Amino acid sequence: MTEKREINPFLRQVLELGPPIAFFVIYLRLRDQTFTFVGTEYSGFIVATLAFVPILLAAIGVLWRLTGELSRMQIFTAFMVIFFGGLTAWFNDERFFKMKTTIVWGSLAVVLAIGLAQGRSYLEWVMASMMPMRHEGWMILTRRLCMAFIVLAIANEIVWRTMSTDLWVKIETFGFPLALFAFMWWQLVALQPYVIEADKDDAS
Repeated sequence: MTEKREINPFLRQVLELGPPIAFFVIYLRLRDQTFTFVGTEYSGFIVATLAFVPILLAAIGVLWRLTGELSRMQIFTAFMVIFFGGLTAWFNDERFFKMKTTIVWGSLAVVLAIGLAQGRSYLEWVMASMMPMRHEGWMILTRRLCMAFIVLAIANEIVWRTMSTDLWVKIETFGFPLALFAFMWWQLVALQPYVIEADKDDAS
């Protein structure tokens, strides 16, 4: 079994956030161009999508090499990007890659909802070691995050179906991640009464 290792937090952020930003930059450079491969024309968006796949896999590979582990979310994301990136190229239809975001958010909401129906918090199972919190707090966070994922999935459907590709790329790269970050920050503040403090826990 590979030993887990800690790495510089800044380097981790670069490896996790770098691929989406790289996709954004490549798209901006290629969006007005068309490319012909084997007699078929592909838009700059589709070529940027194909370039994004190896960039993401390389970043995940480096992260795995440095830390000795991969999270379930990283594996799931890699699978979804490869699968829908492949469909986008095979059918020469950018809608497949845009739908990927809806399916990712929707799948996460379904997983959390299944846990809630069982009276469990899968978030607690995954994150308890990083953020000690009472079970009630995890259940509240799970319910709220489940609803947030549903909202993000619906929002993505609205954006890609009614707005331009340019706007979707910007919202996908910056809007959705910032919205989720702000939501999680709000939850961390709101759920402070449920956080288990180490000193108090040791004293008890």
